[in-house]
Amino acid sequence: MENNGSENESHLLERVWRRLIGTPRSIEEPSLFQKISLIPVLAWIGLGADGLSSSSYGPEEAFKTLGAHTYLAVLLALATALTVFVISYAYSRIIEHFPHGGGGYIVASHTIGSHAGVVSGCALLVDYMLTITVSLASCGDAVFSFFPVSFHHLKPVFVIFLILVLIILNLRGVKESVTVLAPIFFIFLVTHALLIGNGLFTHVGRLGPVVATFQADLMQDLSTIGLIGVSAVFLRAFSIGGGTYTGIEAVSNGIQIMRDPKVQTGKRTMAYMAVSLALTAGGLLVCYCLFDIKPVQGRTMNAVLSDAVFSDWPVGNALELVTILSEGMLLFVAAQAGFVDGPRVMANMAIDGWLPRRFAALSERLTMQNGVFLMGGAASALLVYTGGSISHLVVMYAINVFITFSLSQLGMTRFFLQNRDRDKKWKRHIVVHILGLFLCLTILLITVFEKFTEGGWVTLLITSAFLALCYAIRRHYKKVREDIKRLETDMVVVPKPLKAPAIPIDPTQMTAIILVSGYNGFGLHLWLSIMRHFPGIYVNCIFVSVAEIDSGVFKGIAEVERLKSSVQSGLEKYVTLTRSEGLCSEYRMGVGTDVVDTATQICEGLAHEFPMATVFAGKVIFRHENLLQKVLHNETALAIQRRLLWKGVTMVVLPMRIHI
Repeated sequence: MENNGSENESHLLERVWRRLIGTPRSIEEPSLFQKISLIPVLAWIGLGADGLSSSSYGPEEAFKTLGAHTYLAVLLALATALTVFVISYAYSRIIEHFPHGGGGYIVASHTIGSHAGVVSGCALLVDYMLTITVSLASCGDAVFSFFPVSFHHLKPVFVIFLILVLIILNLRGVKESVTVLAPIFFIFLVTHALLIGNGLFTHVGRLGPVVATFQADLMQDLSTIGLIGVSAVFLRAFSIGGGTYTGIEAVSNGIQIMRDPKVQTGKRTMAYMAVSLALTAGGLLVCYCLFDIKPVQGRTMNAVLSDAVFSDWPVGNALELVTILSEGMLLFVAAQAGFVDGPRVMANMAIDGWLPRRFAALSERLTMQNGVFLMGGAASALLVYTGGSISHLVVMYAINVFITFSLSQLGMTRFFLQNRDRDKKWKRHIVVHILGLFLCLTILLITVFEKFTEGGWVTLLITSAFLALCYAIRRHYKKVREDIKRLETDMVVVPKPLKAPAIPIDPTQMTAIILVSGYNGFGLHLWLSIMRHFPGIYVNCIFVSVAEIDSGVFKGIAEVERLKSSVQSGLEKYVTLTRSEGLCSEYRMGVGTDVVDTATQICEGLAHEFPMATVFAGKVIFRHENLLQKVLHNETALAIQRRLLWKGVTMVVLPMRIHI
């Protein structure tokens, strides 16, 4: 009865999970890539919302930093718009020359070196964790602007709830989550177009007095604090408002999920984001100045501005409510970029050996499930640590963003210098990247200097610790690869595969089902161990391998076909080798995102076909196992063994010693 109860409970949990996440996707579906890719408008929503939403907190932080010198807001608006266009144009070039995505990590790795790449990657990952935290904390601030201060202690609970909602949406799939969030994005565009447009239109008559006030205040400041003082105030506000540009890179990171032709889709998405962000951020700064907006405790400056703009409208209160709620909800949409691009950066780093390989794996819904969970958990931890303080979070956020921005601009400058013979327009392009490098370094250095004690040191410490962990992981994987490769040179007893006639397999004879991951030292060692430990027992050898579709392969049909061809070629080599030893041999191959599920299904089918079969797999054994090794190696063989033994199929796991 207890077993039946536990099974019913398991089935109930599985049904609930399926209802939340959706049914598995078939990797063999011909139109799969078309169905899950994003057109420019959807990409603008899913990735561009991160940039556009920064107008909710970036301009506000910059304007507050001006203090009594608010007349500089007009110049600040122009500088902000110019910077948006410069950085966006630079990233359009990155999209063009690195069309497979990866953004700053790939650019730095390919143009400067792997060490610069891992620094950029670590900065990006912390950045995307902060993208989620900053966006949702700002969303909480905007929503709770309409509640009494006595309710504000509930904001952290509300934000963590939003994180859980986004985790579930992203486990369903990127396109599904973006489609759900699309109405929020367009409501924001309409309401903020009304807010800024009406604010500017109704104050056209004040342009003359504003210009006169600007001249008078500027002359007064020049006579008191001098040109250097005015420049320092302006640069400080410009740098502290660096959060305005923090989402620009998201598009170049997410090229893989865009509709073909990916480069054109990516560049169009970047143009949409640049124009919308420049107009929104610049327009808000000008409106703050025109309406002489002052900070109000418990309310965002955009909430105060919308109150001033819509106060005389017949439905002003309702419109103000919708405007600020749409701003808060857009920040919810913007956090999506952290869940979309963060796991993709992790996957690229995992493929290169900087992070555990499980972060490159795809779920049955073809999402990077492990990365989504980690991003959500890390964002929650950062929220608790900072107490949801936007001022502290934006500082931490901006520092890491501009580390990546600076490395990307440096890398592209180096790229065009090295390829100047191939690109006739290299001079035009390199000027933009040099200007972008100057702007990014300026913002980075001033922000670190100004805010080091106010949270800047925390993000540098977190990023440095993450960097040290990446080097430890890479070093471990390198040692394991070297030890496995040493097996190939040590195994001099392995005969050369020779063509031999195929002998028909008798299903009634003893059969060894051998799980291999490729034609390599590990697989050969496993085959030799079976021959040595069980001499003359097994008449048949059937080799099984799974073409695992991870994020490195899941870029298009061509990559999937190349992987299948490579796996099949390795299996054929094992069969040829075994037949040359006078044994009967065949192979079976599966394709899937989960090696354990796919291999278990194949082996279970073979066990019915060959009743006298034993399944064999190999497992790496370390002299002194620790927690890090268990995380870095996913225990695939043991997971398959547990499932097969439960189903009554005999499986033996043979050890392979690694001397580290």
